Amino acid sequence: MAARTHQQMVFINLAVKDIELSKKFFGEVGYELNPQFSDDETACVAVSDSIVLMLLQEEKFARFTVKPVADATRSTEALICLSAGSRRQVDELVDRALSAGGSPAAEPSEMGFMYGRSFLDPDGHHFEVMWMDENAVQGC
Repeated sequence: MAARTHQQMVFINLAVKDIELSKKFFGEVGYELNPQFSDDETACVAVSDSIVLMLLQEEKFARFTVKPVADATRSTEALICLSAGSRRQVDELVDRALSAGGSPAAEPSEMGFMYGRSFLDPDGHHFEVMWMDENAVQGC
């Protein structure tokens, strides 16, 4: 009998200045908050079955690292790229983020077989949202 494959998950931990503002923002973008792993310093945001944002108030985030906490409004700490099922889904997600208080991070990217847009959350974390024609791209 073949061994079962473990579905690996990705937990992206981000420092935020105002946990309540972050909860409101990501809720308005359309993601669900998992109350079991959320409290007054933490928000557990389910992006998909395998991707979770762990938003930690800066003071709590600092307890997990010996390095200074980055200020995402002043420097880029990471580019978080999320896939979408279509061009329309790219636009819908980014439009919701902008309506919820996010800001554009860059101009839309049009490459024929790939389309993307981006936004910054209220803390300046950079999110890319991308659609790729699976028929045009092999091996990614």
